[in-house]
Amino acid sequence: FAVTKVALLPVALCILALLPHGLLGKPESAGSSALLQRVKRGWVWNQFFVLEEYTGLEPLYIGKLHSDMDKGDGSIKYILTGEGAGTTFTIDDSTGDIHAIQRLDREVKAQYALRAQALNRLTDRPLEPESEFIVKIQDINDNEPRFLDGPYQASVPEMSNIGTAVIQLTATDADDPTYGNSARVVYSILEGQPYFSVDAKTGMVRVSLADMDRETRENYTVVIQAKDMGGQLGGLAGTTTVNIRLGDVNDNPPMFDQRLYQMSIPESAPVGSVVGRIWAKDRDIGVNAEMKYSIIDGDGRDTFEISTDPTNLFGIITVKRPLNFESKPSYTLKVEGANTKLDPAFRHRGPFKDVTIVHVSVEDVDEPPLFDSVAYFIELSEDAEIGTVVKTVSARDPDAANNTVRYSIERSSDPDKFFYIEITSGSLMTVRSLDREEIGWHNITVLAMEMNNPTQISSVSVAVRVLDVNDNPPSLTHYLEGYVCENAKAGQLIQTVTAVDPDEPLGGQHFYYSLAPEAANNPNFTLRDNQDNTAWILTRRGGWAQQDQTVFYLPIFVSDGEQPVQTSTSTLTIRVCSCDHEGNVLSCNAEAYSLPASLSRGALIAILACIFVLLVMILLMLSLRTHRKKPYLCDEEENVHENIVRYDDEGGGEEDTEAFDIAAMWNPREAHHHPGKMRQDMVPEIESLSRYVPQVCVMGGGSGGDSNVHGYVLAKLLDADMDPCAPPYDSLQTYAYEGEGSVAESLSSLQSGTSNTDHEYDYLNDWGPRFKKLAEMYGVLETNAPPMW
Repeated sequence: FAVTKVALLPVALCILALLPHGLLGKPESAGSSALLQRVKRGWVWNQFFVLEEYTGLEPLYIGKLHSDMDKGDGSIKYILTGEGAGTTFTIDDSTGDIHAIQRLDREVKAQYALRAQALNRLTDRPLEPESEFIVKIQDINDNEPRFLDGPYQASVPEMSNIGTAVIQLTATDADDPTYGNSARVVYSILEGQPYFSVDAKTGMVRVSLADMDRETRENYTVVIQAKDMGGQLGGLAGTTTVNIRLGDVNDNPPMFDQRLYQMSIPESAPVGSVVGRIWAKDRDIGVNAEMKYSIIDGDGRDTFEISTDPTNLFGIITVKRPLNFESKPSYTLKVEGANTKLDPAFRHRGPFKDVTIVHVSVEDVDEPPLFDSVAYFIELSEDAEIGTVVKTVSARDPDAANNTVRYSIERSSDPDKFFYIEITSGSLMTVRSLDREEIGWHNITVLAMEMNNPTQISSVSVAVRVLDVNDNPPSLTHYLEGYVCENAKAGQLIQTVTAVDPDEPLGGQHFYYSLAPEAANNPNFTLRDNQDNTAWILTRRGGWAQQDQTVFYLPIFVSDGEQPVQTSTSTLTIRVCSCDHEGNVLSCNAEAYSLPASLSRGALIAILACIFVLLVMILLMLSLRTHRKKPYLCDEEENVHENIVRYDDEGGGEEDTEAFDIAAMWNPREAHHHPGKMRQDMVPEIESLSRYVPQVCVMGGGSGGDSNVHGYVLAKLLDADMDPCAPPYDSLQTYAYEGEGSVAESLSSLQSGTSNTDHEYDYLNDWGPRFKKLAEMYGVLETNAPPMW
């Protein structure tokens, strides 16, 4: 409150100085001194000053407006317009006192432009011209400095010198920088010493400790403070955090973990196989830790090689040449690892490389036999004799055991078995005659196997080229037919002949043509050898006619030029044809094409007629044989009374009668069984038979002849079923049991043996004509004739 009074004192003095002179004394009458006095303004003012952030309970008094026309009787009314009038500032319309009714903040608005006027309260007419004044808000230190972009991230290379700039910081203060020290900022470091420092005026953060090592500590947190009022006591302060990371430089040489590395690899490992990895560790990171490895010495420099992995950190040792335990079981390598990126400022810390020893042991592996050559090529004449040794292949066991090797030919490589190899010596020989014209190359695969370990097998290719021998005669090509026109003249070309030879002499083919000796003096045609593997057939005369002779046969002799000379004779058929004037064939004798010269047309017709008659006779005989009927009974004599006839089906005529010969039933001992044979024509009716006929053992077990008859019937039934030669009508017929209520009861005669009384069949005569046949066979005749058996 005291501060407010002190601040208001100059304002009050200013207002008093600006009051109109009329307030100090009454003027004389206007009329007496009008020409002698100046007209003065009723009020004059420019600006007011007020401190911001007033926190009192009453409205803040700004100043007082007063006109020299105000007599103090309340007739004048003061009004206030402009920025903040009525909302921020108010005026007492009677006294002219101005107050601030809201808290003022210079950082929000530094000044306000207002307008004041004095009016007649009754008429609202202005008594004075409107005047403008400014209310300025005076600053107080109410805002601390702020780092608008914090927290900050920065980096600086490790091992940087003292004073190396890291980052520039700037704090802003919202207070008035032109008034006092409210916006005068001073920087200081609160955390991060003694590694870093800050410039008090500029805010530049710098390195303050030499030789800071990233490998020891990489990240630092620095707290910077900005304080206003020039850093004096009572000033406001703001802080921010700076995270500083030390960047890497190549200040550390690489170093291997081990002075000696032990590695091993089997001798069967192919070229390019990885033996192992080594690593020269570097405390640096990134490109400063990238390595390059090389083999600088050792007896394995030509057998192994080293490369860097994709990360450029590890060295990978690989096989460069095939390994062999028997020839060299171990190798020693001297390997160097060096940085690829060097910093000249730290060369004094070098050398930036290291050396280690790598010992590689080759492991023994049971290897298959090894041939003395990777492949064999052989040339063999096609007339080589059977048994000729083509080549002797050799393979050995490369292991220390040196097992015995056995040889063989892979069958798929020699399917026709032209060759044979001696199992112990490896001598490859022929076992069949070779023919270059059939197979010019033989690609044989020879296998070598360890005798003590058959799983160890190796193979080699043997290519046999069959060399040509002149063993094939030449022969004419194309069709061996030609024609001569009836109007042809002597010396006319009628045919050009060429020859082919499957042989392939080194100097190429060369054929010689001539007429066969028997046709050397042929009066009709002649042959001219063109000496270019072709020959011309020319006419020796004119006047050709089909009526005289239609066909001429000209034997041509061909020989090749290689040793031994091969020859052949081919016959050229020349027909006489009628031609037009341009030499085009119009027609030739058709009989010349279809009939031999020694066979007439009538003879040919007779031969064809004989062949036709012969075919008709053969067809007739086959037809008669297919319609011949087989005998229905096997026996020469048929005894109808010794058959059981079944009438269980109506209609069908003679097909209803299926008989079974029971003549043998009178002598059961002569029954023959044919096991293993089964009837194919009908299924035995054992089910219906066994359902109603008592089952007794066939070979005994019953008493009397009844059981013997029953067993014999069953045996004959089985025999008939098993006999494929038995006619279908030679089968046992059963008559199903009709039930207890039937007059006929059972129609089967198989149970007749169980009764000691004679059967009576007189009732069959009463059953009508359908059972007449049965009544004649089993019934009693009306004439009282004695029974048939």
